[in-house]
Amino acid sequence: MTRQFVNWSGSLAFTPGGYAEPADEEAVRDLVRRAREDRTKIRPVGSGHSSSPLVRTDGTLVGLDRMAGVIGNDPAAGRATVWAGTKLKALGEGLYDAGLAMDNLGDVDYQSIAGATATGTHGTGLGFGNLSTQVAGVRLVSGGGEILDISARDNPELFAAARLSLGALGVVTRITLHVQPRYELRRRAWCAHVDWTLDHLAELQHTNRNMDFYWYPRSDQTQIRTMNRRDREPDIQPWAGREPGPGGYPAEGQVGPTHRTIPRHRELRFEEIEYMLPSEAFPACFAEVRRRIRDHHRRVAAWRVLVRTIAADDIALSNAHGRATTTIACLQNSSLPYEEYFRDMEAVFRQYGGRPHWGKKHWLAAGELRPLYPRWDDFQAARRRLDPDGVFLTPDLARLLGEA
Repeated sequence: MTRQFVNWSGSLAFTPGGYAEPADEEAVRDLVRRAREDRTKIRPVGSGHSSSPLVRTDGTLVGLDRMAGVIGNDPAAGRATVWAGTKLKALGEGLYDAGLAMDNLGDVDYQSIAGATATGTHGTGLGFGNLSTQVAGVRLVSGGGEILDISARDNPELFAAARLSLGALGVVTRITLHVQPRYELRRRAWCAHVDWTLDHLAELQHTNRNMDFYWYPRSDQTQIRTMNRRDREPDIQPWAGREPGPGGYPAEGQVGPTHRTIPRHRELRFEEIEYMLPSEAFPACFAEVRRRIRDHHRRVAAWRVLVRTIAADDIALSNAHGRATTTIACLQNSSLPYEEYFRDMEAVFRQYGGRPHWGKKHWLAAGELRPLYPRWDDFQAARRRLDPDGVFLTPDLARLLGEA
């Protein structure tokens, strides 16, 4: 009997029709061909960190844990090729051993590289796009069972879709990444009232390589986090020459390579809704979020709200497509109710042109999503070309993409 799949937060649980863990690309090809012949569905799955129902299926769930590790690297070209099932933590260690590192990472290293890039996982920093922008090439098995290499050179017309694919174009088997020589970051953190943080936000964002903050609604305090390369630390910071606030000056903090400094270990499981906003809309949107939580949700909003930044890109379904982006994420302990709170926040985010994170809670379907993405139809054309028989098109994905 096929085991039940439960995601990281526990909010998504289902029993697929089957489960497969191929060890190589030919095995993936066989699975796709069989599904096509039998008119059944296949869904690739990463680590299960996402809380959206993208992977839900009554067909075969395909895990790639056996296809993991760094395949090769070319430091001179700034490239490294890895198997799609490689977890970000192991990827960081593998690159580090080769003297390399990724440009940026998100808060979580539990994800696989294919799952993280397929859903637009991101970190923070005005100069950094989401992880999908670090993809230089993709190899996948299409819905027709064909193995395709896609990059700016090979099948370039598919590249803008393949870098962030939602798993809808095929089973990604390997990814080539833009990398750079390894380096060290210094992480600092301190607390301040939210008004101070908002007053100094632009200065903090422009002065530091990476900067984000958590807002705690019940206390109106924030935790500010900055990260800078040790060899390029800024000379001036907003707290310099001032008396320490209630939270004091930032601690010296952790120093280490990127993959050990940026991600945080998570014991507490939580649900999350995150929307990507045009940066110019952030001040008004955050003010409304703050007012709405204070007036209606402070009793149930037991945790925190996270604010980060993402650079603009040209990827078809990227949440930062064509615009500098500031994100607002509401987090809630997985043991507590979240839907009423999150739906109210979603209504606010939508008023300000927000786009939902593909891997987190949201309630939008194709009718609401299509106007938000200038290259929506380009992605659809790529999907229909690579999967004309809908081998990867589960009911949830069909609703999301308007193919139901």
